[in-house]
Amino acid sequence: MSEMVTVVGAGLAGCEAAWQLAQRGISVRLCEMKPVQHTPAHHSDDFAELVCSNSLRSDELANAAGLLKEELRRLDSLILSCADAHRVEAGGALAVDREAFAAAVTEKIKNHPNIEVVYGEVTEIPEGRVVIASGPLTSDTLFDAIHAKVGGDFLHFYDAAAPIVTAESIDMDSAYEASRYGKGTADYINCPFSREEYEAFWNALTTAEEAPVHGFEDSKVFEGCMPIEVNARRGFDTLRFGILKPIGLPDPKTGKDPYAVLQLRRDNANGTLYNLVGCQTHLKFGEQKRVFSMIPALRNAEFVRYGVMHRNTFLDSPRLLDATYALKVDPRIRFAGQMTGVEGYVESTASGWVAGVATAMDVLGKPMPTLDRLTATGALATYISDHTVAKFQPMNVNFGIIEPLGYKIKGKREKNTKISERALEQIEKLKGEL
Repeated sequence: MSEMVTVVGAGLAGCEAAWQLAQRGISVRLCEMKPVQHTPAHHSDDFAELVCSNSLRSDELANAAGLLKEELRRLDSLILSCADAHRVEAGGALAVDREAFAAAVTEKIKNHPNIEVVYGEVTEIPEGRVVIASGPLTSDTLFDAIHAKVGGDFLHFYDAAAPIVTAESIDMDSAYEASRYGKGTADYINCPFSREEYEAFWNALTTAEEAPVHGFEDSKVFEGCMPIEVNARRGFDTLRFGILKPIGLPDPKTGKDPYAVLQLRRDNANGTLYNLVGCQTHLKFGEQKRVFSMIPALRNAEFVRYGVMHRNTFLDSPRLLDATYALKVDPRIRFAGQMTGVEGYVESTASGWVAGVATAMDVLGKPMPTLDRLTATGALATYISDHTVAKFQPMNVNFGIIEPLGYKIKGKREKNTKISERALEQIEKLKGEL
């Protein structure tokens, strides 16, 4: 195969796109600026680094995120195969040992005979067919080149990551292991609050000093990564009905649900690191230690990573891209990942799969099978290319964007499961067409 395709960015979407191209016999030049240059959110030199949570969310077919993962498994996704191989227990969710996962993806990519890895910043849109998956923290120089190409305005929102603590520093006399409603095998460490402890924590959280983030406003934060202090300012009980919800997590010492509870989720396979679930934040580092150490089980916690916040940039995709993530004014260029307006690890992977396969079909001179709203993968592609959307915002996969059944089924879980079964039938047909 004489034609080479360039993929810019070795995150989840870029690695998936490169893999799908290479698996179809196409030569790929994968350009990655790490380790020559890092963004504010990245710490590792490996590809497919998970910078926020280590959870890929629900793995159940009654959940849209679970459906999307199962679709990608059946479509031979590199990212899903590596995630499954390095999963850590997290109840009904798929969570991974982030370092082992990234190392596995990196090894697969580097050892593929059809992939050449080139390190260094890309400052211009490459010639020929290209998939740009440079992420929501695209460098300023490449951003300017993309902006000059597409014209108009980019949109943006702010994203945040949660702190990570060492397991040995958690006070287990003030915590207990359990999964909500008994799902899984006690996969979370739960840190309970009394009313008095919660009130003191809430007061400290809502008055703590925040790190300056240029242009930040609470209204510009994406709901899926809302900083805990922004969430807390919405009301005294907001956290108790959200990330600190105690329902279904009875304290074995009392047999009753606590007033509030923070869950810690394993961040690596050997269980030496735990992240504070839902506690993404942009408080100053000293303030993070002070405030989170007010949680009884974390009074002596050792923080190996503090939460950070950064600006995420994304395209006005419905005006710019088609359902294969191709730029309408220049279809040789495709985009993938969060910069297209898909929000989440698995959603980014799905966009990379579509962009990679569609580009491969172009190179091979074959038609790309139609992606529609009958599948989660197709529904995301349809959402980002729907020109009727008035105010485009990043979107996680959900059953609201997937084609309804057209008939009634009693029970939400039963209905969603039936939608998932129909979607997987379509995926099997798609595999046959490919």
